[in-house]
Amino acid sequence: MGWFSKSVAMVDRQRALPGRNERMTVPSSHYVNGARLTAPWPEGVQVAQFAMGCFWGAEREFWEQEGVYSTAVGYAGGFTPNPTYRETCTGDTGHTEIVLVAYEPSKISYERLLKVFWEAHDPTQLNRQGNDVGTQYRSALYCYSPEQRAAADQSRARFQAALSAKGYGEITTEIRGGAPGEETPEFFYAEEYHQQYLAKNPGGYCGLAGTGASCPLPTGVEA
Repeated sequence: MGWFSKSVAMVDRQRALPGRNERMTVPSSHYVNGARLTAPWPEGVQVAQFAMGCFWGAEREFWEQEGVYSTAVGYAGGFTPNPTYRETCTGDTGHTEIVLVAYEPSKISYERLLKVFWEAHDPTQLNRQGNDVGTQYRSALYCYSPEQRAAADQSRARFQAALSAKGYGEITTEIRGGAPGEETPEFFYAEEYHQQYLAKNPGGYCGLAGTGASCPLPTGVEA
């Protein structure tokens, strides 16, 4: 996935690619479970965004979780509206590759999703995951509510302690949204062929690798 750009410097808004007004055309249903791929979501379903390197493997981590209604891959956190994959891979959109997760809180908590997120990648790597190098591979959590933001910040602190005990450095994960005066970055859908890519291409590339550290859940939250 990391063959287009090796830039690790974040582009500024003035130099970012202009993008376009037209939204990406995506399938109406999820390739794996047949659920809706776009809003409106069923009553009670909430959404969250998780960036942890190449979005192919990251998406699979979440669609495999019981209680996740749907997943989709896309781009967020930058400046370019409705970017393409190739544009994002230049580093000139400011976006990271990201997974939109629609989940049922009655079946899986946001804290449980955060545990999946932290343990599936190395959040101490800045603007990279393994051989995938560039700002489009940065680790990020984009939150939609004060509750999500509080849970994200608290889980970061818990996982930092676990990482430090194993000799890892500081977490570099970008956390945005859910705080006063802080907007949630808009999610832009990726091209159709990227959606549920590893289900369509079982032997496809997955560069995810965790640290071996475990993220403790808060008291009262079931594992």
